[in-house]
Amino acid sequence: MDAVFKALSDPTRRELLDELFREDGQTLGALEARFDMTRFGIMKHLKILEEAGLVVTRRRGREKLHYLNPVPIRLVHDRWVSKYAEPWAAALSDLKSRLESPVEKIFEIYIKTTPERLWEAITDSDIRSKYQFGNTHTAEWSPGGHYEMTNPRANGMILGEGENLEVDPPRRLVQTMRALWGEDVKAEGTSRVTWEIEPVGDSCHLTVTHSDLREGGNDQIYGGWPMILSGLKTWLETGEKLTTPGSLMYG
Repeated sequence: MDAVFKALSDPTRRELLDELFREDGQTLGALEARFDMTRFGIMKHLKILEEAGLVVTRRRGREKLHYLNPVPIRLVHDRWVSKYAEPWAAALSDLKSRLESPVEKIFEIYIKTTPERLWEAITDSDIRSKYQFGNTHTAEWSPGGHYEMTNPRANGMILGEGENLEVDPPRRLVQTMRALWGEDVKAEGTSRVTWEIEPVGDSCHLTVTHSDLREGGNDQIYGGWPMILSGLKTWLETGEKLTTPGSLMYG
């Protein structure tokens, strides 16, 4: 967390995050055009943000795109803010979810665990309910297998469903997702969620990419990921559940 606090201490870096909040997936050139600073200066600030996990990059052809990653901010919130001022601080976790033009959202986190244990936590319904707002998953964990998401508080209603497109334990899981908890989210259609696990020393680097999102669509579809991944990390590393606010409105 020291790297996160250091990255956020600089006003230019905060402005860069604001720019990615305004429009995610920008190139270095696009970001440079919005600041009275040299290209090298912008690159230096982006490097610090990447090292803190607040910005992640993806190649699209010859372009390198920069995405805002809100998970470290959520972790700071869970550890340092929520226990002191939860009523107003919960809004901080919306930094990612309130973007106006979502197309693809990328979330990264490091968890001290093994790939096998992390895979189990993703695919085991009982474990998943402990960090995903009580939601349970019934699934066939094979390519082409169907899954459904429910919650004991939902009176039997199916909250979401999809198909497992790729199942490669303990490395990669690709699923379609269709939210069903309300008419507003049903209208968003089908999106795609990709889980990628990379072992790093005694930990795992987990990347969740939520793609095929409708531009300007309902942010309920992807807004819960920072809390879900923060809860997953807490459960695997401590065996405890987070007490931060949850909602059936997140998938």
